[in-house]
Amino acid sequence: MTTTPVSPSLIATLPGRHYTDPELFRQEQEHIFESMWFCAVRGADLARPGAFRTVQVGRESVIVTRTRTGELRAFLNICRHRGARLCTEESGEVRRTLQCPYHAWTYDLEGKLVAAPNLVRMPDVDRVAYGLVKVALREWLGYAWVCLADEPPSFEETVLGAAVERLGDVAAIEHYGTEDLALGRRIVYDVRANWKLIVENFMECYHCATIHPELTDVLPEFADGYAAQYYVGHGAEFGEGIRGFTVDGSEGFATLPALSAGQDRRYYAITVKPTVFVNLVPDHVILHRMFPLAEDRTLVECDWLYAPEVVASEADLSKSVELFHRVNEQDFEACERTQPAMASRAYRNGGVLVPNEHHIGIFHAWVLEKLGGGHAGSVH
Repeated sequence: MTTTPVSPSLIATLPGRHYTDPELFRQEQEHIFESMWFCAVRGADLARPGAFRTVQVGRESVIVTRTRTGELRAFLNICRHRGARLCTEESGEVRRTLQCPYHAWTYDLEGKLVAAPNLVRMPDVDRVAYGLVKVALREWLGYAWVCLADEPPSFEETVLGAAVERLGDVAAIEHYGTEDLALGRRIVYDVRANWKLIVENFMECYHCATIHPELTDVLPEFADGYAAQYYVGHGAEFGEGIRGFTVDGSEGFATLPALSAGQDRRYYAITVKPTVFVNLVPDHVILHRMFPLAEDRTLVECDWLYAPEVVASEADLSKSVELFHRVNEQDFEACERTQPAMASRAYRNGGVLVPNEHHIGIFHAWVLEKLGGGHAGSVH
């Protein structure tokens, strides 16, 4: 039952069980992660034909691979014979085919069944019908986005639409040329917290003055708890005397060539629901992909992307990477500190959102709608 908040300034969060209940997490896997576009792998990680990576999308393991003609394809990581996992490694490279290690059923990189013991004695077997189960795939920002739904939602509305909602149009993010940038650093964080706590943290800056001293030095307006990403087209401006998006405000690298004058010396953040954060600064892009594994565990893979010549020159990226690495560690520590409290009786009916956080309520309503409706909770 939902009750009226005691103050108009406070609105209710989700009840604590939304962060601890395995059954609710199972529903999220089915109705969110397995039904929406999910950012799976950076295309450049699969540079050669036969390169593959397996990723967990909801309850399914998905293989993303590059074909002999250079296209990316995605399949469920399940042999059609007896259901064994086809690829047991997280990543690798094959010459021409994917072979099940159980009974040696073999598939080409387009998913077609091409060989199996005694297959010639079974001429009635349709090699396409018994091929791997295909998964929808789109490429954007240099990443492969997959969707397990039989009828995927509009990519333009749900993924590209997040950029439009935040920046006003897709062109504003395309100026960064993310698909042509090179990977400078990748850090994987194993966060012992529910994925929604991480999303909520990223969506607000009410905590910034408390736990992000380096970030607020570079972006002073964040010290006031201002959530710049929720004002269309606005980017937080670098502070006076700040020369670059670095841990000490020192100079970074050359501004990416296609940026407009209004994008220079500004930071923009985009949330692409359910599991992607895109951070745009003048000389690089930072992209987070979340892989929710349990109600209290989320892997976050964070890529720092730079102009190819910067990476090729073996330039020192440490001050550039260190700023957001510290932000990540500070944020994830806060989420891990919060996770145990979600099971407390004190949080049974949830917590509250102050005005600077009210937009998080929109995210909560979206989650509930995906799960089939309901109320966030009550405030006492």
